Amino acid sequence: MEKYFVVMYKTKTGFSAHSPDVMGCIATGSTVEETKIKTKAAMEFHFDGMLEDGEEMPKPQPVANYLNEFGNADYFTYVEISTNAVATA
Repeated sequence: MEKYFVVMYKTKTGFSAHSPDVMGCIATGSTVEETKIKTKAAMEFHFDGMLEDGEEMPKPQPVANYLNEFGNADYFTYVEISTNAVATA
């Protein structure tokens, strides 16, 4: 299992989220919980594509690396991704 840091921002219609460790992968939802669930699903899908393309999955970095850049986010959370499940899917 890997724990990826996720930042969320409030939007007019709900929330948007991304993990700074996973470039190009975003998710949106109506609530914080829905957005977290959709972010995890988007990241698993993204990782599957990366593996199909022969790319390595990014490793989570320490949260301290991102606090200055994303300190203005509305919410912070983590999603846990089972790298074994992604690799065998």
